[in-house]
Amino acid sequence: MHIHILGICGTFMGSLAILAKQLGHKVTGSDQNVYPPMSTQLESQGIELIQGFDPSQFTPEPDLVVVGNAMSRGNPAVEYVLNKGLKYTSGPQWLSEHLLQDKWVLAVSGTHGKTTTSTMLAWILDHADMKPGFLIGGVPLDFGVSARVGDSPFFVIEADEYDTAFFDKRSKFVHYHPRTLIMNNLEYDHADIFPDLAAIQKQFHHVVRIVPENGQIVLPQGESALEEVIEMGCWTEVSRTSLESDNSEWQAKLLSEDGSQFEVLHQGKVQGTVTWQMTGRHNVNNGLVAIAAARNVGVQPHHAVEALNAFAGVKRRMELLDTVAGVSVYDDFAHHPTAISTTLQGIRAQVGDAKIVAVVEPRSNTMRLGTHQSWLAESVELADQVCWYQPEGLNWSLDKVVEQCQVPAQVFTQTQTLIDELVPTLEPDTHIVIMSNGGFEGIHQRLLAKLRERFEG
Repeated sequence: MHIHILGICGTFMGSLAILAKQLGHKVTGSDQNVYPPMSTQLESQGIELIQGFDPSQFTPEPDLVVVGNAMSRGNPAVEYVLNKGLKYTSGPQWLSEHLLQDKWVLAVSGTHGKTTTSTMLAWILDHADMKPGFLIGGVPLDFGVSARVGDSPFFVIEADEYDTAFFDKRSKFVHYHPRTLIMNNLEYDHADIFPDLAAIQKQFHHVVRIVPENGQIVLPQGESALEEVIEMGCWTEVSRTSLESDNSEWQAKLLSEDGSQFEVLHQGKVQGTVTWQMTGRHNVNNGLVAIAAARNVGVQPHHAVEALNAFAGVKRRMELLDTVAGVSVYDDFAHHPTAISTTLQGIRAQVGDAKIVAVVEPRSNTMRLGTHQSWLAESVELADQVCWYQPEGLNWSLDKVVEQCQVPAQVFTQTQTLIDELVPTLEPDTHIVIMSNGGFEGIHQRLLAKLRERFEG
């Protein structure tokens, strides 16, 4: 079957393309914003990418068009599909019908940490030789690819609450029918489709309703927004984790302040010690819920601990790109004030008093609407310096955020100007954390090139 994917470079749709190719289909696709790592990953898989949405891409006519949720009415490719009566479906629906039907699905949901936690869980199962399939909204360093069909009944999926398609406004994750469900945290986000937190909670309860009685739901203790979801009605065993309380089934006790070492306890008994390259309390929590979920499919905690000790991480999740003359440059996907704050907490605990420069592009749909702008200044307090980038389409000014910042901050409207002004001020033992959920005009490698030019000649 020839499957053509509209919006193929999105993290979900790109991963779905890889799965379809592995299942033996001919896969092509198009997008208007083609950038790494998804574009290079798709090309390496032999999947043809078409720039833009001209209807000529439907010659020859595919057997099925899979429509990404970034596609909307008025898009020329979408209008062509509808006018010609081509067969079409959404990504989550296709996945549900063609791959997940007979699988034990382990779904990872939450406002923050889905990609990292999904990767940890898939890695734990793989380390236990369970050969899971997975679909992850990023590229795991341990696997080198964001999706695979797998060779077992188990399938790990990053379960996003964003809507499915222009013709299906349900959250993606209701299509996945999980047997094991992680609900990691819940805050207000996606202001372009949800009016308030209660609307998101309603979608979370839709997925709680379909987890079987003999399945399991894993969530951190004390997450009030999630507890309110459970109180709406729950028919499944709930397993809770904690970094603080002694009352939860699963506990993590920090052995290092930066989260690089912690003890894992189950029902009060020590199961092992994780010593890894990850940092931050948020990643300790991510690791703990992954261990708990893996236990639900038979992985003993001490085996899960061994797996996390060898965990490499995920591209664009505090990924150290390079260090030039003592200046380290990191790439991070953070695009919500809480994610920005936890990212900076993690690196501050790791580097102590060393200088941290945050370079932030607030480009998500929620950010474009200005929903979280009042929290932004507070989110960067642990940095020593902040470079805010005002992307095209951000319909409010970052100047007010700069005024509210407690640390030196500046707004830039050109990435080249940002690079040119920042690089001459940098000294050894400085950590630059670049945070964006997009390509950020390739600023990462351009900044590194300018650093090499300055220090290495």
